[in-house]
Amino acid sequence: MLPFLKNIVKYFSLKGIIIALIAIAICVSAGVGTFLYLKRDVVIDDNGVEIRVGTMENTVEKVLEENGISVSPEDYINPPLDSELHKTKINEIQIKRAVPVYVSVDGQELELMTYKDTVREVLKDNSIELSENDRLEGAGLDDKISEGMQLKIVRVEEKIVTENEQIPFEVVSRANSRLEKGKQKTVTDGKEGVKQKSFKVVMEDGIEVSRELIKEEVVTNPVNKVVEYGTYEPLKTSRGKVLNYKKVLNMRATAYTASYKDTGKNPDHPQFGITYTGIKAKKGVVAVDPKVIPLGTRLYIEGVGNTPDYGYAIAADIGGGVKGDIIDLYMEDPKESQRWGVRKVKVYILD
Repeated sequence: MLPFLKNIVKYFSLKGIIIALIAIAICVSAGVGTFLYLKRDVVIDDNGVEIRVGTMENTVEKVLEENGISVSPEDYINPPLDSELHKTKINEIQIKRAVPVYVSVDGQELELMTYKDTVREVLKDNSIELSENDRLEGAGLDDKISEGMQLKIVRVEEKIVTENEQIPFEVVSRANSRLEKGKQKTVTDGKEGVKQKSFKVVMEDGIEVSRELIKEEVVTNPVNKVVEYGTYEPLKTSRGKVLNYKKVLNMRATAYTASYKDTGKNPDHPQFGITYTGIKAKKGVVAVDPKVIPLGTRLYIEGVGNTPDYGYAIAADIGGGVKGDIIDLYMEDPKESQRWGVRKVKVYILD
């Protein structure tokens, strides 16, 4: 090619390259300008790790997807995923990752996914309330949450419990000299009393763990059982007859009848056959000296030697010659009375 033509081709080729470069530069500048105009600045705080990005996306969800950041339903994100990004100011996105916390409460074992900062916030967020007496184990209410933290809530209840307790009665024994030895009888039946006790009872998760007596009072006193035991030993007369007697007197016995000779009264007399005490004279009625044997005393009259026993009698009469150790025995038959004369007897004063 002629040098002239070569120069022309070279001239136009260089010019084309320059034009092309200028065109490319213009396009790039336009693209950059457009990007800079449409770009949104975002600062992402992902659980304390900060990431700064620029994006053409217009929502929180899209910019997270663009940067490979996923969130779970339990995680905290602010602003929400569907929020639009600002064009003119820096967008701040905060993500707090939920961690598992294990809570034992009210008979349940709970696994709670939470992004809350403190134990207090976690419990409140899950509607778990603590009463004044309840006890939290594993951490304090204001402690920071850590992954896998284990908490236990012990329900503590204090209540006053009133119970009745039986008070046993005592058995009181006392001697009875009129009751035969070896025998006994109940004079008063025993009855238990009632004592009321009040306790402060502490329950943990429905189980009693302590009990403190705070009040005690007797509602009903017990009634003691009274039992009498016999001390009296029946004695035998000299002839072996068993008698319950207080004492024995050695006396001289005479005999009398209701006859005029013995009483000075005829059968037509209104007081004929009537003793001093007003009862009718009959077998078993005797006259005594009231200073020795009181009227009305029950007696047993035992003969001495070959003299037969007169038997049971009552002191119901008196007589002019009946003094001291003399006792006058009533008999129906005057002949029997005469045969009796005066004899020695033992007079048992009966109970």
